[in-house]
Amino acid sequence: MTASTPLLDFEPAVRQVARLLDGITDEQLSAPTPCEKYEVRHLLAHLVGLTAAFRDAAKKELGPSTDTDPGAALPVLDDDWRTRLPRQLDELAAAWRGPDAWQGTTRAGGVTLPGDIAGRVALNEVVVHGWDLARATGQAYAPDAAALRSSYELLEPTGDAPGDDGIFGTPVEVPGEAPLLDRVVARAGRSPSWPEK
Repeated sequence: MTASTPLLDFEPAVRQVARLLDGITDEQLSAPTPCEKYEVRHLLAHLVGLTAAFRDAAKKELGPSTDTDPGAALPVLDDDWRTRLPRQLDELAAAWRGPDAWQGTTRAGGVTLPGDIAGRVALNEVVVHGWDLARATGQAYAPDAAALRSSYELLEPTGDAPGDDGIFGTPVEVPGEAPLLDRVVARAGRSPSWPEK
């Protein structure tokens, strides 16, 4: 990375998720998602929260948005999500364009992280939850290869402790020749064939 080049470009990933939003009907807000406890409304609310948190983390503007544990309670979707979420996706991509975002330390979800790791986690959240949203609402989804490679590396199970199989959950077995997107979501604890059992 040079002084003027960000580590990863968020723009293709946020564009994919923003495109999905136009295809979501009000009737789909109560539909199930690959995130076991989330309906579509909860997933959207989670995306609203994480885009704000990681935007602020990139800017090193630490406070309530970066200190809130996303797992503390089911997120509540505000009525303005159709305008707010696209705007925050744009702001997230813009914030991580700055090379300073990738330097030093920052915080998100109440966890202090090196900037370069926080950026990779943020991009992974967009990529994996974009897939969740696409599957839950029956839409096509094709994230860019660079984002997928970053997610695949980030989600590699560490096996450091019993039950510590990955940051999203226990990985699902898929063939080694499976498409990279399938391998990413499998490492994130999802079945690539969801909702099929």
